[in-house]
Amino acid sequence: MPWPETSLGSANTDLSRLVAAAADLCRRPLRHAVVPLEADTQAPPGSEALDLCLRLEARTAQGERLPQEDLDLEIYRSGDDVSLTLSWCHGDERPLLWHGKHPVWMDGATGLRSSCPADGLPLEALARRLKALLRPDPD
Repeated sequence: MPWPETSLGSANTDLSRLVAAAADLCRRPLRHAVVPLEADTQAPPGSEALDLCLRLEARTAQGERLPQEDLDLEIYRSGDDVSLTLSWCHGDERPLLWHGKHPVWMDGATGLRSSCPADGLPLEALARRLKALLRPDPD
């Protein structure tokens, strides 16, 4: 199943814009820049595998950096579906969000399920929005 054209873009520019806009909407009043961290370079040419890691760098509306609000986003295929994880870059004690068919909060150190943190609902909204944007078109 091919990835939607909007998710590929030229050098991930379109995807970066979509992710930043979704983060800006879901995590108001923060503003976001998207920085690629790494991509799966081991996938054979022409394969439909995707393993993309992005950093969402947060700023105030006035442009002041807020590194404590930065997020790491990993997008990857799981069967015919797209899954993603969102985690805070700073704060190993904070849980991470895995979103496949539904959201699951996990302790970052143990991988055990945990409850949604007080500031976790905007991340769940962001995950849902990204999954909708990245959903492969049905054939």
